[in-house]
Amino acid sequence: MESSSFDNIRASRVEGTEVYNRTGEHLGQIDDLVIGKRDGEVKYAIMSFGGFLGIGEEYHPVPWDTLTYDQQRGGYVVDMTSEQLREAPHYESQKEPDWADPAYGRRINEYYGIPPFV
Repeated sequence: MESSSFDNIRASRVEGTEVYNRTGEHLGQIDDLVIGKRDGEVKYAIMSFGGFLGIGEEYHPVPWDTLTYDQQRGGYVVDMTSEQLREAPHYESQKEPDWADPAYGRRINEYYGIPPFV
């Protein structure tokens, strides 16, 4: 994995990018991003996972800081198994959560073991 001091990318180019785990298993793709209204920082990548032709698809908010970009794979890597992802906080498209609710953010961050949502 390579890193650059100037590695900006348009959000529209991130959407649709594949996500893998450390062993190379394909976990899903990035469907959307959640951005802080005040600080402009990306908080979560919304991964689409499961389903077939959009039916039964689940959306999993993954803290942005847990993802790293892998140039060789052309996608992002997260240190978790597909089972851990299945058990992570998620929602269906018709039941999108209230992103302004700090309790929801804390629940996600606690699951992934990162500092509390602010």
